[in-house]
Amino acid sequence: MDRIRIIGGNKLHGTIPISGAKNAALPLMIAAMLSDETLILDNVPRLADVALLQRILGNHGVDIMAVGKRPGDHEYQGQTLHISAKNIIDTTAPYDLVSKMRASFWVIAPLLARMHEAKVSLPGGCAIGTRPVDLLIMALEKLGAELSIDAGYVVAKAPGGLKGATIEFPKVTVSGTHVALMAAALAKGTTIIANAACEPEITDVADCLNKMGAKITGAGTPRIMIEGVSKLHGARHTVLPDRIETGTYAMAVAMTGGEVQLSGARPELLQSALDVLTQAGVTITVNNDGIKVARNGAGISPVTVTTAPFPGFPTDLQAQLMALMTRAKGASHITETIFENRFMHVQELARFGARIQLDGETATIDGVAKLRGAPVMATDLRASVSLVIAALAAEGETMVNRIYHLDRGFERLEEKLSACGATIERISG
Repeated sequence: MDRIRIIGGNKLHGTIPISGAKNAALPLMIAAMLSDETLILDNVPRLADVALLQRILGNHGVDIMAVGKRPGDHEYQGQTLHISAKNIIDTTAPYDLVSKMRASFWVIAPLLARMHEAKVSLPGGCAIGTRPVDLLIMALEKLGAELSIDAGYVVAKAPGGLKGATIEFPKVTVSGTHVALMAAALAKGTTIIANAACEPEITDVADCLNKMGAKITGAGTPRIMIEGVSKLHGARHTVLPDRIETGTYAMAVAMTGGEVQLSGARPELLQSALDVLTQAGVTITVNNDGIKVARNGAGISPVTVTTAPFPGFPTDLQAQLMALMTRAKGASHITETIFENRFMHVQELARFGARIQLDGETATIDGVAKLRGAPVMATDLRASVSLVIAALAAEGETMVNRIYHLDRGFERLEEKLSACGATIERISG
């Protein structure tokens, strides 16, 4: 199994190109099943999760052609996928595939909307809390689907097709909003999604569906309205840049010091995180090519942060911020309100010499003068990259084990960091 070896202490200088957003690419690939025509997606990141979803969609009879680099392309330019779901040959998504990635459960929405039936295994994925699918099931039932659970599978039927309805989520749910959006696009009549998630990835999916002929208004606000249409056609869409990758590299620069241009980043997608970095003493400059992040000489100031749905501070950057705050001058407080069990990185950060105390959903981080390299183990996608951030500033060598989590969400992480002066290498086997 691959590992990553890091020798800490180098400042980062240079340019890091930001890849397409994983959290938009996955639902966009699934949305392609709503049409029997080809959806072309540009700027799709080369990630383990994308490759796995290609296999899952292939199981339903979806043809996917990946177009690689062309002469003159930038080396980190995302791939282009031509996705054709002309003939869906199987409406069952089996356990052995769905158990590897939670987002693959969302295929239930296009299968039900277009084929009027689906049998999808209950999901697996990152081990951060229960993250149940009850809100997704509730949304589909509101649209007229008949659902039952049989031997670990959700069996869904909508014999006459789905029908527009008002779906009011009791709490903000990104996955529930994605599923409701896709299912309602082909439902008869009007659907209102109340208390919808406002994440930029939701807006990106709605924009793509509208290009395919859907009638969606209000995406990016808590109230989305969908006028159902009978058919969607093909389209071409570019995946938006990854705000979590942007924030992660911004925190890496904040941790090591130096100055890095995050090329292609869009500041409006993560303003709350940039504000927190500014509070911590980091200089953020927005320019025509994205965002420049610098920390030259100044120490890291402590911050108090509570994770919240967009536009609040993202839960997917909580672990990275915690790693940064281990070197702050004073005590920081981070409260996690989105996922339970999302502090599994704490015990691994402690191996570097970090001082972190947990009290329920709040972590108190007392900054230390220096961290020391150590062998550590990744527990989930975002926690694993927090260990990399700590290692970049730690004295001596760190070995990060179980890095398949990193490959799920970060494209060529070690190449991007080493190009900016980090001593980091992948060790295979």
